[in-house]
Amino acid sequence: MTDIEDFILQFSGHQRAVLNYFHHLFTKELQLTDKLRYKVPFYDGKTWICYLNPTKGKKIELVFLRGRELSNVQGLLNDKGRKMVSGIEFASVAEIPIDAITEIIHEAIYLDEIGKA
Repeated sequence: MTDIEDFILQFSGHQRAVLNYFHHLFTKELQLTDKLRYKVPFYDGKTWICYLNPTKGKKIELVFLRGRELSNVQGLLNDKGRKMVSGIEFASVAEIPIDAITEIIHEAIYLDEIGKA
């Protein structure tokens, strides 16, 4: 079992389901590299693209390292006053807007592939 799989097993219910959903998406479908950093799962291409952050409110925040550079045409990203990163919180897999999230993830991967702005 990997460090991230062990991390995910610490959670239950909807939090675990959201973590599993994104972990599978990033590692199996998008072939991103995963690594536990700062005690949370990070997903990388050339550089760090995003991470999954459990919140105190029993949600999972999908955080993009270059989130402030993303277009956010979907209106979902929230920077919470942070200078570089932006994220989206989910309480369950059912509330994940698949098409919009897919667009954001692909834009983040594109930014990673072209390098720094």
